[in-house]
Amino acid sequence: MRSALFAAITAFAGLTGAAALAEEKPLVVMELFTSQGCSNCPPADALVAELATREDVLPLALHVDYWDYIGWADSFARPENTARQKAYARVAGHGSVFTPQIVVGGVDHVVGFRPMKVADLLQAHAAQPRPVEMQIEFDGAVVRIVCEADASKPLPTRMTVDLVAFEPEETVDIRSGENAGETISYANIVTAWDRLGSWTGEDTFEVSTRAPDTGRLAVIVQEEGPGRVIAAFRVR
Repeated sequence: MRSALFAAITAFAGLTGAAALAEEKPLVVMELFTSQGCSNCPPADALVAELATREDVLPLALHVDYWDYIGWADSFARPENTARQKAYARVAGHGSVFTPQIVVGGVDHVVGFRPMKVADLLQAHAAQPRPVEMQIEFDGAVVRIVCEADASKPLPTRMTVDLVAFEPEETVDIRSGENAGETISYANIVTAWDRLGSWTGEDTFEVSTRAPDTGRLAVIVQEEGPGRVIAAFRVR
């Protein structure tokens, strides 16, 4: 598993090149739906940890709660994450949800651990233009977010602007369930996914909100649905 993971990360790094680390490059969102109780998930969890070190990818771990009945309650599971995965499935016309499952850019689904497929999708999304610019400012605990659309690039008419909070790393000793006896480290664990508002792209989107007390933040502009991720930015 480790060799396949390393090969995938190396392939993506070689394709994007050093320029992908520049600030002006698009930030590709990769959402992993996972669970501490799923024996097939640790390789995908490790993929998130590997990609979390990159500057051109925003990998996010969304822990779901539907594995909890097996015998181990995931300490990071949120019903909102399960609802988001089901919403993706509904939009895509899928009848079921799985773990591990990865969604790249809001539209491309990968079931199971397929690192080379993920690498190809990350490369494809990195090449897409970014039609939204953003300014982010802090005033104490309040964050101000301003989005501007590039009129020369096509945009959907119904978009959402979300503030995502995530913990960079946590390690868990799993005592029961399918991964009983394992100690697993997780990266970029989503702890909150809050809707800041809706946006048509015609005017400037501006909002101020209180930032969470802990963790890191990102802002994601996405077509309603949920659909295609239009732009994503880390909040430094």
